[in-house]
Order: sequence, then C-alpha cells, then structure tokens
Amino acid sequence: GLVIDGRTLAYALEPTLEDKFLALAKQCRSVLCCRSTPLQKSMVVKLVRDKLKAMTLAIGDGANDVSMIQVADVGVGISGQEGMQAVMASDFAIPRFRHLEKLLLVHGHWCYSRLANMVLYFFYKNAMFVALLFWYQFYCGFSGSSMIDQWYLIFFNLLFSSLPQLITGVLDKDVPAEVLIAVPQLYKSGQ
Repeated sequence: GLVIDGRTLAYALEPTLEDKFLALAKQCRSVLCCRSTPLQKSMVVKLVRDKLKAMTLAIGDGANDVSMIQVADVGVGISGQEGMQAVMASDFAIPRFRHLEKLLLVHGHWCYSRLANMVLYFFYKNAMFVALLFWYQFYCGFSGSSMIDQWYLIFFNLLFSSLPQLITGVLDKDVPAEVLIAVPQLYKSGQ
C-alpha cells in the first residue's frame, strides 16, 4: 500500500513527477491520500482516469469531496455528519459506508446484466423493424409509400421501448443478492 499526505501529494502531482507517482501507485494494491485538499483529490482521480484510461469511482461524504466526485466517472455520496453536499453531487447515494458493498457487488452486477440484455433487445427490435420495411419495399415496387401509419409507429415504439425496460428493471435478477455478496468474483463475469 501507499500512504501519501497532502504536502507530499502536491509535489507528486507536478507535471514532471506525475508519471513516476502513477507508476508507483500502479504497483500498490491500495493508495491512501490523507490530509489532502479537494483540488488534490480531484487531480488524483483525473490523473488515473486520463493516463490509465480506467473508469474511476469516487466515494465521499462531505463538501470537500464534491470536486472528486464530479471528476470521477461514477460518484457515490454518503450522507454523513458533514451534510448532503456529496450526496447532491453524486450519481448514487447511500446512507452508510457499509452499504457500499451491496451497491457495488449486487446492484452493479445486476446493472451490467440488464444493460447487456437491453442492448441485445434494442438491436433485435430495430433489426426486425428495418427488415419489415426492407421487404415491404420489394412488395410495393420501391414506390416510397408508407407501410405503417404514424400512430401505429408511435405506439410500436412506445410499447416496445418502455414496457420491456420497466419489466426487466424490476424483475430481472440473474443471481440472488446473497450469492453475489458471498461470491464477489461474479462481478467480473458481468463485465
């Protein structure tokens, strides 16, 4: 692990040393930046995101974490004693730090699974619709006439673009939450 304080981090984030700092941080399992300013926190997240091309997650519980949460790809705010500023600036909010495990392992896995299925569904839905229009053009001799009335088209998209997502979002849970908590390696299978 690497523990670095704010004064040392100010030197490590200089343009001439940031590559060395990043190389050192990559060799560690965890990096802890203590007593750092909000600007330094956001600079560390931006450095990792830009140089490593990695998706970043920032977790904070106060106003001093807002800039870090906003720079990260995904921000998690914890409603704490310092107020609700981090929660208001974040993508996800949790009441206590102990809920982070369930947010990442359970809801993160389910989200990956649902998004993958929805992408396949939308591809299939649109491919079938375009194929229908394609074959109709052979039938009508490429006259450009409309096969589907505008109201049917609106209801088709409304029906097939809203109900499946609602049902999938509520009911689709490929693995029970207890199993996902017990076997954290299942999170990688979704990726």
